[in-house]
Order: sequence, then C-alpha cells, then structure tokens
Amino acid sequence: MSLLLEMEGIRKSFYGNEVLHSVNLSLEAGSVLALMGENGAGKSTLMNILVGIHKRDGGVIRIDGQEVSIEEPADAKKLGIAMIHQELSSVAEMSVAENIFLGREPVRHRFIDYQKMYRMTQELLGTLNINLNPKTKMGTLRVADQQLVEIAKAVSQDARILIMDEPTSSITDREVENLYGIIRDLKLRNTGIIYISHKMDEVYTITDRITVLRDGSSIATWNTKEATHDMVVKAMVGRELTEQYPKRESKIGETVLELKGLTQEGNFEDISFKLHRGEILGLVGLVGAGRTETMQALFGITKPERGEILLKGKKVEFKKPADAIANGIAYVTEDRKGEGLVLPMSIAHNITLPSLKELSGRLFIRKKEEGQKVDREVSDLKIKTTTPKLAVKNLSGGNQQKVVLAKWMLKEPDIIIFDEPTRGIDVGAKAEIYKLMNDYVAQGKAIIMISSEMPEAMGMSDRIIVLSNHKMSGELSREEFSQKSIMKMAMYHM
Repeated sequence: MSLLLEMEGIRKSFYGNEVLHSVNLSLEAGSVLALMGENGAGKSTLMNILVGIHKRDGGVIRIDGQEVSIEEPADAKKLGIAMIHQELSSVAEMSVAENIFLGREPVRHRFIDYQKMYRMTQELLGTLNINLNPKTKMGTLRVADQQLVEIAKAVSQDARILIMDEPTSSITDREVENLYGIIRDLKLRNTGIIYISHKMDEVYTITDRITVLRDGSSIATWNTKEATHDMVVKAMVGRELTEQYPKRESKIGETVLELKGLTQEGNFEDISFKLHRGEILGLVGLVGAGRTETMQALFGITKPERGEILLKGKKVEFKKPADAIANGIAYVTEDRKGEGLVLPMSIAHNITLPSLKELSGRLFIRKKEEGQKVDREVSDLKIKTTTPKLAVKNLSGGNQQKVVLAKWMLKEPDIIIFDEPTRGIDVGAKAEIYKLMNDYVAQGKAIIMISSEMPEAMGMSDRIIVLSNHKMSGELSREEFSQKSIMKMAMYHM
C-alpha cells in the first residue's frame, strides 16, 4: 500500500494551552486506521486541523508525499478530505437529498434540478443499501438514519481520505454490518479511512492499524492484529484498568417509581415496571423499540395517552420536565448537544443552570457557593478543562457528556434516567462514569439506564427490561442475564 497521508509534528494551542504536542499520524491508501484515545486526548482537534476547521500552529501535512496547505474547509475538500462528525450537522428542514448535495446541487437553466438530485440520491442510497426516501425531511428521521445520510453524503464526495468519528454510535447491529460493507468497498477504491471509535470489537473487526493519542501526544502505532486489548487500553489511559464494570453490593430497597400500562400510540404500549431504591434498572431494545420515547413521557417531555405514573406510591402527572425535576427526577439525554447543553455558555453556567433557584439569594446568585460547587463537580467527574469559564462547545464530546452529568449530580435527584450514558466515551471515562453511577445508587438513589451496548447493560444493571416493537417483551434478573436471552427478547415478533 502507498502512503496517502502524513501528519508530522502537529502542534496546536488554545488560549495559551498547548493541546497537541508534536503529533504524528500516517495513513495508507486503501486502509483503515483506528484513531484512539481518551476524550480530551486530542483526536478531534487533530482531525479538525486535517479538515481545515482549526489552523495548526506547527508541523507538516503531506498527501502523496507532497506538502499541502490546509487553511480552511474548502482547502480540505479540494484535496479530497471529508469527515463524518459524531455530532450530526444536518439541516433539519431540508430533505435527505438537499442535505447530501448541499452546495453541490445539480443545476438546469440556472435553477436547482430537483428531479435529477432526487434520482442521484436514490442511486447513491441504493448502492449503500440505505432504505430512505430522498424527499424526506431530515428532522423527521431517527438519529440512526440521520447518521446514515451523513455517511452517504461523505461517500458522494468521492473523498480520498474519509474521517469517521464514532459512526456506529446510533445505528443498529444490522446497520453496522452494512457500514462495514461500505468501508470494504471504499478500501477497494483505494480510499484511506481514519476511524475514530471507542468500541474495541469494531476496531479489531474493520481496521488495519491503530494509532493512540494521550494528553495531546502520539503514544503508539501498531498493526491491529498485533495489538492486544490490554496494550491499547494501557496506552490510552496510561494505566491498566483492572475491572471494566466495577463490582458493588446491591442493597435494593422499597419501590420509588412505578409505571402502570403507560401507552403512547405508535411509540410505546402498556409499559409496566417498578424501580427500587439502590437499583440500576437497564432498559434494552433495538433502535426504534420505544425506549427513549417511554422515558421522555415519564420525564414530561411528551404526554402519555394512557396509564399511570406512581412516585413513592402516589399518582403523579408531569405536564413538563420542570414538574419531573421538582419531584426529584433527572434525565441525562442521549443528544447532549441538542438537548443537554447550551453550547455557547460556560462549563460553570451549564452545570449550575438547573440549580439556580437553590443558589440564589434574595436578588443575586451566591457566586462563592456557585464556584465551590462547580469546582467540586469538575474535580469529581474529572472534566478536562483549563477553566470552568471555558465555553462548553470547546470541550471534547466525552467531557461535554460529563458536564451534562455534573449539572444533574449537583441537583441531587432521587432518580436519574441515563439515555446512552457512555455514547462516544472512551474506556477510561466509562470506568469513571460507572463508578459514579454505583456511588449514586449506594446512597439509596435509583437509576434507569438505556443502553445499546449489551455488555454495558449486563455489567451495570441489577435487572433488565427488554422492549421490542414498542412493547415489553421480557424482564430478567441479574442471574438470568445472557446476550442470547436478551437478543431473543429484543427481536420478539420482528
């Protein structure tokens, strides 16, 4: 294989703080390079330099052995570099076709040729085995389908270098296999792919080489088949992780929450279960099974049409999220950027936003107390930042997720709903979040955890509720957990 891309001695600083220290990376044509590292290790910054979002402070970029200048995204596009971002950047009110060909629309007599664009989109989606209508508005699609459209968009640009940032974070196992097929086809076309993922099984399935970054420095590069799981994890976190899912003694107490026949036509039907003090209850099912929709109704984001919610034995009705929050329930959303954070605001202000009433005096916020609480949460959750005054949009995805957790931990609710709590988070940060969850329920609190990662669901839950086709298809105690039994229930009546 010929060397397609070289990044040598790349340096970058923000606000006087150097975040990349002479980083090296190379990519061969027709190969897949896994780029791995903890959140905040510098992966996104390095890739943003490659696609022209950030300007490097030092170092050299070569394509086919020739030094190139990438000062803005247009330069990267001309060089055949495209990126599929983990946080989707689609235009909700535009169609699938318009999103794919945005800025590259076919024109006839000085007007956009929509019929040709729809036809080209249909052909493109067909080659990728993506079953979507080109005319469908993006905003009406599931996150998983939006991600597939982003992949199609990048493929349509005939990129020589394609960066995939957590491409499987919101898609089903079947769609993952489809993605692997797309990647294999791209390799045959001599495309070089940089694949950012925290899922070790994916890395060993689809990549040829692995490069690890830690704290803004290049740590190691191996051929994938020569790198053991322990080698990669130790390089990423600088230490060995002895236990992926920390053990705890479950002290299950009385019922704190009960759902009776909760129904919302088309989304979920006849959902009934109990949640106890000291318990982590896993909510499992394939994408589209109704897990998130059920929790949104519980939290007051949407309204159930039938059924009851009982909190500590008393019937309650949450007309809006504020009602649920006032009753000691918090919701860590899967969509951290769209629903969990106010991106232009500082880390500190995001953390204290739900707790302003508690932090306020007669006229003003008690700044000293606010600062102390923010510092405690930043320290407890190991949020990597130079200052809590930094805008949260400047953090890595994993550290943004920690800010979402911090704002609810500060509120000290009795029940937390975690919707994909470790989506896009590295193994080191996962271990920290798992410990935090265990410490939380050890205080007599309770957690409902939606997870698409089977090992995580089984490793962290005391019980698992399985949903299939919007209905409950089973309930398992810890002693009954197995991937086979859970998948059998998840695919019930499919």
